[in-house]
Amino acid sequence: MATAVVTGAGSGLGRIIARALLADGYRVALAGRRPEALAETAEGAGGALVVPTDITDPAQVAALFARVRDAWGRLDLLVNNAGEGGPAGDVDEISVEDWRRTVDVNLTGSFLCAREAVALMKTQDPRGGRIINNGSISAHSPRPQRAAYTATKHAITGLTRSLSLDGRPYGIACGQIDIGNAATDMTAPMAAGIPQADGSVRPEPTFDARHVADAVRYMAGLPLDANVQFLTITATTMPYIGRG
Repeated sequence: MATAVVTGAGSGLGRIIARALLADGYRVALAGRRPEALAETAEGAGGALVVPTDITDPAQVAALFARVRDAWGRLDLLVNNAGEGGPAGDVDEISVEDWRRTVDVNLTGSFLCAREAVALMKTQDPRGGRIINNGSISAHSPRPQRAAYTATKHAITGLTRSLSLDGRPYGIACGQIDIGNAATDMTAPMAAGIPQADGSVRPEPTFDARHVADAVRYMAGLPLDANVQFLTITATTMPYIGRG
């Protein structure tokens, strides 16, 4: 039976992805900061391991993967999903504290989880596994006044490429899913209108977040000699292609 770690599993896309993997028969370690929310994700599902974790804390991340190793003996899939939107404002209005917090969660947290996952995947028998990073369409094109978030998501693309290259000798594949306007609590304000590059405020369309889970399931289901390097999924009419 395949095993997985999903970060940010207490809500939103993380919950939807984790539940889809559980439905497919994975044993899934649910990581996130809120124990109650993780328990809600796990409710009614066999094979779930609830591991409250702050992914910005190296010791807690190490403990998460140690739990997986001790419980299941191996790790087949890491979904690096956890992240936050970061501060809004022109770059001179963003505090250093808010910048560092966004980098810690979105970038360093993904690095810490990948670091532990790779260490386990390199030494387990059979060797290898897969990492799927949640990028964002902001890894390609920024929204206005979102410098911290955009910078971290561009950096995730670099992390994905480096993991893909360095993982080759060990049978470790790494891909990235870039998501635009999946319908979750986080994107609910889009219906009322959000700032655009031309200075206007307009509503934006969303799409059913279950399609994101289906995309992750496809990426995860490939044999390790095949990899979806980058996959972009968006609401068809959202302002992304030609944004601004």
